[in-house]
Amino acid sequence: MEEKIKKVIEDKVNPMLSEHYGGAMLTRFEDGVVWIRMTGACGQCPSAQQTIEGAVKEIITENVEGVTDVCLDTSVSEDLLDMARKILNKEV
Repeated sequence: MEEKIKKVIEDKVNPMLSEHYGGAMLTRFEDGVVWIRMTGACGQCPSAQQTIEGAVKEIITENVEGVTDVCLDTSVSEDLLDMARKILNKEV
C-alpha cells in the first residue's frame, strides 16, 4: 500500500507542487490515513494545510483505494533532530 501511495505522490502530487518549488513525501500510513510532510518551499508555506486538504487529499484518495484521509505531518524530522544533537554536543 505504501508503495502505491509513494508512486501517486511521485507521479501526480510532486509535479503539481514542483511548480511552487516544493514537494511532498509519505511519512507514514496507518488505519487508512496517509501522513504527508511537505518539502522544499511547500514545507515552509503557511498554506500547506490548505494544499493538503484542497489538492493532495483529492489526488491520493482518488488514486489509492483504501485511503480514507490525508493529513499534514508537522513533526520535526529525525535528520533535523540528529543535526541539532550534533550541534549541541559540539560534534560539528
